[in-house]
Amino acid sequence: MRRVTFSMNVSLDGYIVGPDGGFDWSVPDEEVLRFWNDEIREVGVHLMGRRLYETMLYWETVDEDASLDESQLEWAALWKPLPKVVFSTTLSAVQGNARLLSGGVAEEIERLRAEPAEGDIAIGGATLAHEAAASDLIDEYRTMVYPVLVGGGIPFFPRHERRVDLELVESRPYGSNVVYHRHRVVRHD
Repeated sequence: MRRVTFSMNVSLDGYIVGPDGGFDWSVPDEEVLRFWNDEIREVGVHLMGRRLYETMLYWETVDEDASLDESQLEWAALWKPLPKVVFSTTLSAVQGNARLLSGGVAEEIERLRAEPAEGDIAIGGATLAHEAAASDLIDEYRTMVYPVLVGGGIPFFPRHERRVDLELVESRPYGSNVVYHRHRVVRHD
């Protein structure tokens, strides 16, 4: 069965964006971006909400920007053809290799898991991840922890959630003092 992963940059105090909506503190350096390039190769489909979709639209045309370095161009080349599912009740259309859904993420994950496709089902964005977590559909939590305390904003992990036991599968520090952690959900069957 295809894994469902939730991967994002996160502040040390647990937020994906700060109280002002900013995330400039989480811009990856070249070493971290090369890691994300390798990570995205394992993804078969990426699920996201409207806010993340609008942020990531940049990568649909970025290959026209001559100031990009090699790893940024590689990210764009990997991101553009990747199938994406955008969950929104306010958008009327999406661009690139994306399709728009207004229904629940749990139903879409179950549908995608039933397909014979390859690659992980990646979730980007806290709202969708929190919905998937409430239905116990996330198999791995992957955090790229930045050495900053932002003091509030949108949390990576849902609040008022049930207990979930995790097993550390991988941890890797980077030269920029960023640390990657990959935790697998422990299923008690």
